[in-house]
Amino acid sequence: MMVVETDSARTRDAAVHVQLETLIALRLRARSLASALARRVSSVPAGAHGSRFRGRGVDYRESRIYQPGDDIRHMDWRVTARSGRPHTKLFEEERERSVLLIVDQNPSLHFGTRVRFKSVQLARAAALVAWATVQGGDRVGALGFGGGIHAEIKPGGGPRSALAVLRALRDWDNAASDTISPLSEALKRARRLAKPGTRVLLLSDGFSADADALAPLSLLAQHCDIAAVILSDTLELSAPPPGRYAVRSGGNTRLFDFARANVREQWSQTFAERRDGLLGLLQKRALPSIRIDTRDEPDRELARLLSGAVPLEKSA
Repeated sequence: MMVVETDSARTRDAAVHVQLETLIALRLRARSLASALARRVSSVPAGAHGSRFRGRGVDYRESRIYQPGDDIRHMDWRVTARSGRPHTKLFEEERERSVLLIVDQNPSLHFGTRVRFKSVQLARAAALVAWATVQGGDRVGALGFGGGIHAEIKPGGGPRSALAVLRALRDWDNAASDTISPLSEALKRARRLAKPGTRVLLLSDGFSADADALAPLSLLAQHCDIAAVILSDTLELSAPPPGRYAVRSGGNTRLFDFARANVREQWSQTFAERRDGLLGLLQKRALPSIRIDTRDEPDRELARLLSGAVPLEKSA
C-alpha cells in the first residue's frame, strides 16, 4: 500500500520536528541579522575585533630565534634546549570572531500549542544566527545539551560550517530523549570550547537553569560576550480556558481541571518561576536576553539582541 503525504501532514511534521530544508531556506533572511552583527562589531572599542598578525594573540603559530625586545615570558624553552639557541614563541590573533550557540535540547523544549514546538522555534533562531555569522565573515559553532545530547560543533567559517551547525540542530532534535541535563553542565563545557572574545548565545526556555549555573556563567562572562534567547509558548504564560485537559508527557498522561482557580494559578506560577530562574542568573551578570514566542518570527528581536539594542538589567 502506498501512503501519500499531504501538504497538511508535512506542515504538521515541520511544526513538531526540525527540518533541515527549513533551516537552509532561512539563509536569505539572515542578511539583515548579518548587518546587525556588523553594527555591533563596529561599536565595540578599538582592538576588540583584532586583525590577523604575528605577535601576542590567541593561537600558537611557530617559534623563531630570539630577537632583542621579544617578551621573555614567551620563551620556547623546549626548542631553546634542543637547538642550543634561544627561541621565542609567536602567536596569531584571528580576525574572525567566533559565535558559539548553546542549544538546549531538554524535554521541556519539545512542546508547543501555537504554530510550532519551542524546539523548532529554537532551531529557526539558531539557524538565522548561524547564517548571519558566516555571512559576516565570522565563525560559528554549537554545543548541544539535554535530552541525552552531549555533542559539539567546533566554530568554523563559511557556509560549510553553518550547514554543519544546521545538520546538528536537525540531528539533535531527532535524537533527543526524556533525559534532563542542567544548564550548569553545559556552561562548564562551553568554557572549554569558547576562546576569549567568543560571542556566546544561549537558546533555552529556562527550565534547565539551576543554582549551580551562576559560577560557570560568571567565569564564562569574564572573557566572552554572552546573551540569551528564551523560548516560550502562549499556554505557559497563562492557563487555558476553564475545563478538563489531558496533558501527555514522556508516555505519561495527567488530567488537569482548569475550572479550579488554584490549578489555574499554580499552572502560571510554575512556568513563571522556571523562566525567572534563568532571567535571575542573567540579571546578576547584567547579560542581555530576549523572549521569543512559538508564534513569532524571530528576525526583529534577534536583530535587536545582536546589535546590542537590548537594555541590560542588573539585579539588586
